[in-house]
Amino acid sequence: MLKTLIVEDNALFRLLFGKCLQNLRPDMLIDEALDGCHVVELVGILKPDIVFMDINLPCANGLCLTRKIKSIHPQITIVIVTSHDQPEYKEAAKAAGADHFLQKDALDRVEIKAILSALHDQTSNPAQPLLPKSTSKAINLSRSW
Repeated sequence: MLKTLIVEDNALFRLLFGKCLQNLRPDMLIDEALDGCHVVELVGILKPDIVFMDINLPCANGLCLTRKIKSIHPQITIVIVTSHDQPEYKEAAKAAGADHFLQKDALDRVEIKAILSALHDQTSNPAQPLLPKSTSKAINLSRSW
């Protein structure tokens, strides 16, 4: 079972994104946080395999949260999901330790499925790289530089 945390303040996006994830992986356990107030503590309690993190959140910045989470739980995959598409945000996400960067207005099931499949492969076979080379629009920050 893949444990997932969606950190997103937009209730409609959180709902629709959660349904999309559930359709792709019916065995996925999905928890949600609607702001950044207690996300670091929540990650420590829930121990998710993957966190989908917005940047602009009430109480805390998603990039700062990513940095904190990665410093405590480096094994957790963090995917920044944001409406920002400027290169500065991608660079900031990489500097914070994010593993992937997805743009909300360019999301598609193929991109998300590639990340989930790679994560499943990684947890099943740790010798495999996190994401295979593909034509996906999802940006794997560890390989895009």
